[in-house]
Amino acid sequence: MPPAERPLPSHAAEPPQEPLPYGRWGEALGDHFKAAAAGIKTDEELGDAGEITWFPDRTWGGRTYVPGTAPTSEGFELFGYVSYTREHEGAQAADFAAVVDYTDETAEANPDWTLDLSDQEIGHWRGPEARRGVITLVWGVSQVTNGAVATTELGPTTTDQCLLVEDRFTLVSLDDYTGDYVEVRLFAQRGAELARESLYEDED
Repeated sequence: MPPAERPLPSHAAEPPQEPLPYGRWGEALGDHFKAAAAGIKTDEELGDAGEITWFPDRTWGGRTYVPGTAPTSEGFELFGYVSYTREHEGAQAADFAAVVDYTDETAEANPDWTLDLSDQEIGHWRGPEARRGVITLVWGVSQVTNGAVATTELGPTTTDQCLLVEDRFTLVSLDDYTGDYVEVRLFAQRGAELARESLYEDED
C-alpha cells in the first residue's frame, strides 16, 4: 500500500468499553454534570435540569469522555460531557472534569431533523507543514429508524465509527483541518446510508 497523501489520525479513540451509565455510577456522573451546568454564565433563565440522557463512552488521550444531554424546565437543552481517568483497567475513576453548555435548538422543535447532534472540542492536532486542526467529541441520537452505525467523515476520509446503543452514538474526530469539516453519517446494518449531517449550519 503506498504512503497516504494526507496522513490523518483516524479511529484513534477506544470504542465504548462500558454500558450506558446507570445506578450509583450514573448518579455520580450526574452530580458532576449538574455542577458544571450550574456554572453556566448566561442572562437566560435556564430552569432546572431534567433527567440526563447518557451516551456511549469514548477514551482518547488517556481520558474517558461520557457525553450527556438533559432538558430544562424552561425549554432549553443542556449538553456536555463528564471525563475522568483511570490508572489502569479496573481502577477507580479519578480526576473528574465536566463541560456543559446549553441550546434552545431541540429535536422536539425540529421534527425534520434526521440526526440530533451535539459536539465539544476536546483537543488539538498538528499535522505536516504547521497545519492545525481540532479534536472534536461528537454525540447524537438517530431520529430515523434502523440505524446501526454512525461515522465521522473529514473530506474523503472516514475518521471514526460507533455502533448505536439505544439509537445513541459517540464519535471522536479531527475537525476543521485544511478546509474540511466533520460530517456525521448514519448507516443501516447492511451499509445503506440513512442520514448525513454537518456539524456546521449552512450559511446562505
